[in-house]
Amino acid sequence: MQNEKEKFKENFIKRLVAFSINTIKLAEKLKTNRVLWPIVDQLVRSATSIGANVVEAKSSSSKRDYLHFFEISLKSANETKYWLILAKELIPELNPEIDKLYNEADELSKIIGSSVITLKGKKYKFLNYILIFDFLILIFAI
Repeated sequence: MQNEKEKFKENFIKRLVAFSINTIKLAEKLKTNRVLWPIVDQLVRSATSIGANVVEAKSSSSKRDYLHFFEISLKSANETKYWLILAKELIPELNPEIDKLYNEADELSKIIGSSVITLKGKKYKFLNYILIFDFLILIFAI
């Protein structure tokens, strides 16, 4: 029988995979507009990088290496939120789908950020990430 921590890890990986798949499905809809191709490309790269780096962290050789993969994953989650903000502004007809992905990216970034805090034993860096994105949210009214 799995303990709660193992169940959480397993479910978290499933969420990361589902997020990547759902982002790719959104990207397919956005690809019809040639002007959006650079945004779509970056969105897919950053969104799929989140889960890839979390999974890659499992095979890291040290705590420092493990932390590094989680930091990359956190940066990718924040970058994904940025591309979703742009998509929302440019394609309002897809806002419900984009909002759903944005909310999931936000939750994933908070989970990963908490892991980074735990690994580092410091809270101030994560607060900086939150403040930056709260500011962006106010600007773009997401």
